[in-house]
Amino acid sequence: MIFSHKSVLLDECIDALNIRSDGIYVDCTAGGGGHSAKILDKLSNGLLVAIDKDEEALSVCRERLTRGNVKFVHSDFKNICQVLDELGIDKVDGILADLGVSSYQIDNPERGFSYMASDAPLDMRMDAEQAMTACDIVNTYSEQQLCDIIRDYGEEKFAKVIARNIVIERQKLPINTCGQLVAVIDKSVPHSARKKGSHPAKRTFQALRIEVNKELEGLEEFVKSAAGRLNSNGRLAVITFHSLEDRAVKHSFNDLVTDCICPPNLPVCVCNHRSQGALVNKKPILPSPSEQLDNPRSQSAKLRVFEKK
Repeated sequence: MIFSHKSVLLDECIDALNIRSDGIYVDCTAGGGGHSAKILDKLSNGLLVAIDKDEEALSVCRERLTRGNVKFVHSDFKNICQVLDELGIDKVDGILADLGVSSYQIDNPERGFSYMASDAPLDMRMDAEQAMTACDIVNTYSEQQLCDIIRDYGEEKFAKVIARNIVIERQKLPINTCGQLVAVIDKSVPHSARKKGSHPAKRTFQALRIEVNKELEGLEEFVKSAAGRLNSNGRLAVITFHSLEDRAVKHSFNDLVTDCICPPNLPVCVCNHRSQGALVNKKPILPSPSEQLDNPRSQSAKLRVFEKK
């Protein structure tokens, strides 16, 4: 299958990074190299560090980015400090993290991300080298664990019913494919409660994907540690695709630009926290109407940008 992916908010990200031709930049989620290629276009004697936890995507990125000064690293974006340390890099001028799933991952049935691929294995791993898959979760987690994940990560109000039916069905036969899971969800969500144009399995699949890849774990810590590796006037740009991610990034950015983060009931500041910079945009940058029309998967994207003092 050909690796195909439309980079979301491409021009907006490049503008947000305020790229210097001799600077050092990190694309934490390089994927097929869409954002990375645009960053390289702006560099003359600078450096790009391209990181991705998906080795397949990183291989495509290597093939496409044959010009310029690039270092490719197979790692999770949350390991940015470790990656930079291993490369002997102290500070950088810009960091980009696109937290979305690539179109290739979604559309490739073998990856098991899509509720539309009925015969696909329940996988959902962004890093094929990790052990746990969505199949493991669906067939081994307790009913309460499944309910909590689907409710908290998928914001699915029928989580309890879906979890109960998963446990019932897996006792008859292991749930190994996307189609099997969709069938369970389909009978768990009342037709009267389904939103027009939205697949009943969308929220549950999102929840499982988040759990498999631990997408929310360490996200706030990543924002703060990434900001700490920026040079003065360096920028951190993060694209989120669902409310849970965006909430975590927004909260972290707010901490970065606030002097005191003590509980409001304390009469005096005891945290000694000081602002590290400012928000480039008070509100998140959204895809233009034309981009949303051209790429429907961009519709939920939000770009937030922080600049270091």
